[in-house]
Amino acid sequence: MSRTRVISKNLFPYSPKGQLDADIVAMEGVHQAGAEVAKLKLIMDRVTELQDKDDEASNMEFVSLLRAAYVPYVEAISECEKYQESVRNTECDVIKVPTSHEGEYEVGVEVYTPLDPEGVEDEGEERKRPGYIYAHSGGCIALSAREVAPLLRHVAAQCDVVVFNVDYRIAPEARCPTNVMDFYCAIKYITRHADTFGVDSGRVCIAGDSGGGYVCLGAMVVLAEHNESHLLKLAVPGVPMVDDYCFSDPQSMTIEERNVCGIMRKIWRDLIAADFDNQRDEALLFPGKASERILARFPPTVIMECEFDQYITEATRLASRLRRAGRLLEFVVVPGAAHASSAFPDLATNETFFGALKTILREYLCN
Repeated sequence: MSRTRVISKNLFPYSPKGQLDADIVAMEGVHQAGAEVAKLKLIMDRVTELQDKDDEASNMEFVSLLRAAYVPYVEAISECEKYQESVRNTECDVIKVPTSHEGEYEVGVEVYTPLDPEGVEDEGEERKRPGYIYAHSGGCIALSAREVAPLLRHVAAQCDVVVFNVDYRIAPEARCPTNVMDFYCAIKYITRHADTFGVDSGRVCIAGDSGGGYVCLGAMVVLAEHNESHLLKLAVPGVPMVDDYCFSDPQSMTIEERNVCGIMRKIWRDLIAADFDNQRDEALLFPGKASERILARFPPTVIMECEFDQYITEATRLASRLRRAGRLLEFVVVPGAAHASSAFPDLATNETFFGALKTILREYLCN
């Protein structure tokens, strides 16, 4: 089925800086001393030792260590007063989405709805808000919906959308395509019951960051295969894991890509994939390998990236293909920013990233 080419509003005339923001450099400098940093360095040194091993014990130690490395990130989110204010300004419900693609299993979804300002009276029919269905970060091997909840409740409060924070199953306990199918089933369930959640079914967006960006893209592949992209008005994968670029020659990579390519090879090969050799050419494992036919069926898409992200090359390649397929609205590259830096509230890139997201949702979802 042919689709009309989407029309970009060209909202973000950002220029590359060629260097990290000064506050990111300063934060990294502060974090290079102290007992916690020494502990994190020991963790990452051991992770590097394990990245070329492939046995059950090594794999589980590798995962355990990487999950521990996310603790400072989770603490920064949970202790942020700006995010806690948004927690107070939203209400949270939990729903269960039944699935059967990997046994009988209910996928948990946290639902964050903005509270109406005090003094505002309900008048007549309940106002329907846009819906924002989200796959959390963590490289598909770490974190949970609950651990990133303050960040997502901030999105709900700031953007006046109902956020659905999907707790898809992670690796290695669950392998591809379970992660993608969990998210896909959540999309189908939420869009089918949009009225129940006070959501306008014609204004639904999916999103995800990092590993969640991959899950988001994978679900876009499934929707395209089933001719179901009409269920969505917008998709916003952010700093996404896209393809197997990490298996290429490190000499041609950026510093950030080179620093993590060994870790990423192990994550894809030994943890996310159920059978890497047989799945390597499949778009459910590497969405960047989707055919032109499938890409042409994607929902209108905005890809959000950072100038110094570790996935910048693969995201740029996908953006180019989507632009040619007529499905790319914007490719937003935040200048001077690094992977995950937007989550830290004290950094300037936090305001830039959230400001861009608000603009994207206002211009391409809400209107």
